[in-house]
Amino acid sequence: MASRARSERETVWLGADGAPLSCEEKLRVLDENLAEIRQVCQDAFEDALLMGCDEARVRQVFATVIENLHNPQGPDTAANRPHRDDDQG
Repeated sequence: MASRARSERETVWLGADGAPLSCEEKLRVLDENLAEIRQVCQDAFEDALLMGCDEARVRQVFATVIENLHNPQGPDTAANRPHRDDDQG
């Protein structure tokens, strides 16, 4: 993939604070990850259509996969749960 100037990027990646990310290495990794995801999804989409699946249903299933991704830094992780003394042996 050719290197792009920041102004030419298709996606603006935002930090947790809502401000655009500016670290070129982070932006490169995020852009590469997105390109890989797009290609895998496109391949799977084409396979599903070739096998006779309904296009709308395939899109719905893909959207559900994204909606159900687990945030490892989210509030339900062990590191973020309140410590309870009665849980210890």
